[in-house]
Amino acid sequence: MRFPIDRRRVLLAGTLAAGVLACALSSAGAVAQAVETGGAEWRLEQPRPPAAPPGTPEASVPIGLGQVGDIEFWEPNRGLLITHGNGPAVPPGVWAYDGTEWREIAEVCGASEGSIAWAGPDEFWTVSDGRPGQTNESSGTQFETQIPLEDNTLCHFAGGSVVASYAHPAGQADSYQAMHAAACIPPPPPAVDSSDCWFGGDPLPEPQLGAFHLHWNGSALEAEPYLGEAHAVQSMSVLEGALYESVRIRTSDRVAQEKSRYPVLHTIEPGADPAIAPEAEEPPLYGSARELSSALEFLHLSAAEGALWGAAGKSPKAIEPPEEAGQVTVVRRVQGVWSQPIGPGSPTSGISPNPLGRVLVSEAEERKLLGGEAKAATVSGIAAEPGSENAWLALRPPTGSGEGLSAVLVHISPAGKVLGAQVLPSQSEVQEGIGPKGAAARISCPAVEDCWMATTAGWLYHLAPEGRRTLPANEISGFRNLVTFRPPDLGLPQVIADAPPPDTSGLNEEFNIPSEIKGGEAQSETNAKVQLPLLSHLHSRLLHGSTLQLSFHLAVKARVRLLAKRHGRLVAATAMRTLKAGSRTLQLRLNPHSWPTKLSLQTHALAPLPLVSSVTGEGANVTTVTTGFVALPHNGLTSEPDRLP
Repeated sequence: MRFPIDRRRVLLAGTLAAGVLACALSSAGAVAQAVETGGAEWRLEQPRPPAAPPGTPEASVPIGLGQVGDIEFWEPNRGLLITHGNGPAVPPGVWAYDGTEWREIAEVCGASEGSIAWAGPDEFWTVSDGRPGQTNESSGTQFETQIPLEDNTLCHFAGGSVVASYAHPAGQADSYQAMHAAACIPPPPPAVDSSDCWFGGDPLPEPQLGAFHLHWNGSALEAEPYLGEAHAVQSMSVLEGALYESVRIRTSDRVAQEKSRYPVLHTIEPGADPAIAPEAEEPPLYGSARELSSALEFLHLSAAEGALWGAAGKSPKAIEPPEEAGQVTVVRRVQGVWSQPIGPGSPTSGISPNPLGRVLVSEAEERKLLGGEAKAATVSGIAAEPGSENAWLALRPPTGSGEGLSAVLVHISPAGKVLGAQVLPSQSEVQEGIGPKGAAARISCPAVEDCWMATTAGWLYHLAPEGRRTLPANEISGFRNLVTFRPPDLGLPQVIADAPPPDTSGLNEEFNIPSEIKGGEAQSETNAKVQLPLLSHLHSRLLHGSTLQLSFHLAVKARVRLLAKRHGRLVAATAMRTLKAGSRTLQLRLNPHSWPTKLSLQTHALAPLPLVSSVTGEGANVTTVTTGFVALPHNGLTSEPDRLP
């Protein structure tokens, strides 16, 4: 028996079947995408400028934060960034992320570039710009208008304030150099404090030979340079209790011994002698024996899940390297063994070439955004992704600031497979009217499918799945109010003596330690506070003709050392001593045949300096800069005084 055919039902059935098939294919595609990206999406999440009054049009219009020097996270809902600022609307300073929003927590201690080092969940350090006049806070010299200010000071944040600021006068052999990297080694469990922190930067000034480092050992900040090679330290990362640093190598760098290749990685082990040493196993970076270590830029470092990643691109200063040299190179260290997921290969390590291929669908777009092939791009950063074995690679053109460009990010596997690439703003954001916000500059991933990227213009993009774009609020303890005060700089050698005049009286001589107490920002006159100077009431006298006794008063517990120099050469010194607050005395035996021409008292405060009223009490007398010198009793020898610049 035959049944009549209802064409409408056939068409409807066909339509339903096609719809089911399309839905199935769409679902399969969605699953594939979920496997590839986990459902996470990069999206612009820019905070509002802090200086705009609430309710004004400016308050609702985000702008760039200015150059972002660093982004670091303690955990996914506890992060920090440091910025150079953007005009009056965004002062230079520090911002914090609590899982729900970014907000400015300090309008001091900003930086041209800057670095951040977490010392604990509520404690951190920043490499910051100096302040005009920091030189004459300690020495009274004439460097105020010449002093380099970029990234050559440190701020120590804890308890909702800057507990200490460290700087040093310019033009001296032990001056602080610009610092580009910072990291803290957490103490072993169950301890939770006294992190060991390191800061590295530019080469030491001539004739010294080495790279500048500062070391905070939990109670004092001291210089511990890496000697023998003047390669600038550029990146630091901690993996399983060990600190690794990378250096930028230039053919013009001063070295004790010429080599075709130099160590690009160092390890730092506090307490070792020396504390800083070349990495025992160098990563496979070079494609041929002819490729020089100067062909690559420094390795950007990032660690997670037991792996240390490093990524570098071709150096703009490379001198006619082989054709395959200087391309984007990614290395990875796991359990002491290095691999090269992306790069020219390594004949010495038996690693086959795996150059970075095209990362964008359109060759024209890739050339526009990266200035050519992806493998010839500049590496802005790499971020290991906790909770996975993968990493995000940030690329930008080799030349130019990248302003007006879009950002390019590449997701890579440990084997060097490109899992995906992202151009920001995304296509959907462009359709919403969001224009280019600059090339990729800084990137950090606190968790799997949770990353932040800052562009060269200071715009923030966030990778997260829908539904996890915000997290439970986790504010850094104590930083509820905006930090507006940066205390006077500690760690400055304070000149307290000049050449000995022809005098053998042995009488006491009083002098003042130069100091400057700044009130920071404008405050009410009735409530204005200033900090007491660490040192006061200084007196000296000569005992038995050759022993100098120095008495003084400490406002707080501090580490103190007295140095004696003759024409810049150290001739006598006390040990670095930790002294409690109160009246204290140091004695230093002097050599009659090497009579000092200058004394320096080095101090490191171990507690915040007391705040007192600037109108009444002790604070009324500590608001100006004073400079004085002590005349050492003469020992009968003649000597030429050191001349101040």
